[in-house]
Amino acid sequence: MTLLAVERIKLFTTRSPWWCALLTLLITIGFAALIAGTTDSGVGTVASTQFGYSFGLAVIMVLAALAVTTEYRFGTIRTTFQAVPNRTSVLLAKAGVVGLLALVIGEIAAFGSLGISMIIQPEADMALNSTAEWINVVGIGPIYALTAIIGMSVGLLIRHSAGAISLLLIYTLAVESLVGLIPNVGADIQKWMPFHVAEKFLTGDGATRSGMGGPPLSTSPLSPGWALAYFAGFALLMLVIGIGTARKRDA
Repeated sequence: MTLLAVERIKLFTTRSPWWCALLTLLITIGFAALIAGTTDSGVGTVASTQFGYSFGLAVIMVLAALAVTTEYRFGTIRTTFQAVPNRTSVLLAKAGVVGLLALVIGEIAAFGSLGISMIIQPEADMALNSTAEWINVVGIGPIYALTAIIGMSVGLLIRHSAGAISLLLIYTLAVESLVGLIPNVGADIQKWMPFHVAEKFLTGDGATRSGMGGPPLSTSPLSPGWALAYFAGFALLMLVIGIGTARKRDA
């Protein structure tokens, strides 16, 4: 508990988490308001309220990466490792705090997006009547939390803010989409890309869209439950690699 308290204090005494949290909420909820305000009256669905979650996801990655790289930049991580030689415990505590913060941000963003859409389109059917619709909204939080762990892990590997953020954004915004364009094998590889699989957890077979447009549906062959497990396993693997690297390097 002491380590968790220390990591919480270190995280919240810097400006970047506050700005990233605010930016995530503004982007996701603002995008939901834009969608609701520009579509025909009564056409909105639960799924359409969450179309902007991927933009907030990118900011969560930045938040998580900065939580680590900023400490390396200013040398505070060295002081922490001197005080607590067990680096694994320190980094697990940091992952817990960053992941929990991302979870809370994700849930606020998801329900905020749903709420603003209901206000703008009160005649639309946006009630959470099915398990798929609940997952579509509540599932944003766990995906944000796991994404934060991935972002933190990349920060541990690279240790430089610009490099870590650039790699994360390029991968999520371009690489997974471009992989599908590779002749013959691209589509098969894309089915197993982590964020492509995470999309399968949130949207399933797309039944909640009820004819609405939006981003392309995931082609992953996994069920939503296994898709979440797959994404969680990838996040855990990245964390293990990140912690293992941090233990071997000089702080």
